[in-house]
Amino acid sequence: MATYRNLLLDVKGRIATVTLNRPENRNALDEDMIDDIVNVSRDVQTNYDISVMIITGSGKSFCAGGNVKNMAKRLGDETYTPMQVPISYREGIQRLPKTFLAMDVPVIAAINGAAVGAGCDLTFFSDIRIATPFARFGEVFIDLGLVPGDGGPWFIVRELGFQRAAYMTFTARIVDIKEAQELGIVHKVVEPDQLLPEANRIAEIIASKPPATLRLTKRLLRQAGRLELDTFLDMTGLAQALAHASADHREALSARAENRKPTFVGR
Repeated sequence: MATYRNLLLDVKGRIATVTLNRPENRNALDEDMIDDIVNVSRDVQTNYDISVMIITGSGKSFCAGGNVKNMAKRLGDETYTPMQVPISYREGIQRLPKTFLAMDVPVIAAINGAAVGAGCDLTFFSDIRIATPFARFGEVFIDLGLVPGDGGPWFIVRELGFQRAAYMTFTARIVDIKEAQELGIVHKVVEPDQLLPEANRIAEIIASKPPATLRLTKRLLRQAGRLELDTFLDMTGLAQALAHASADHREALSARAENRKPTFVGR
């Protein structure tokens, strides 16, 4: 795998842990950080020895979103015209939702602190969210006179429903951990010293499943909200044909019959 300047990658067994590692700016999503997240996600996706990815932040924040100082600098940049903005977003931060949506590897966000703006959206690009009592969430774009240009609402509306997503986005309020649980933003809350152990506990359960079937299943879950039922059922049937023919399916049946733990090989 490649080396990364703004994050740490630790692979143990079938679990990859990605730590955003710029605590001095609260792990803000500047161009370099975006490049690293996209690259590490693609590296994980194409490594078939990995079944689960955990993403977390170093320091006191998960991710502070876009770099406000860089936004201020652009105000004086005459080359950053309205025609340039969509290109900048498409070639920049909008690569994140596309990358995460394309991943067949399940992603667990271990949210250690504040996740605001695009940092909040980054948690919604993940599949499962666990957090500490210090986690905070905020769709704060409107307070900066901006719209959520990173595509976060596409995920948030599907996760929370329109009304909850609208309230969170229109008010730009900071959601504390109690409300985050009530809204269904987080799956579980644990103490800070238990955040990564709990993320790994969940990851280990997921990683124990048949690797290829796991990736097929995630793909189906991601498509479930996007396709008409008949099209989705056709896709499910094709995926099931692959699963039925797999060595891991045969191993699962043999292990069940022999009352032993299965050994999956991803084929």
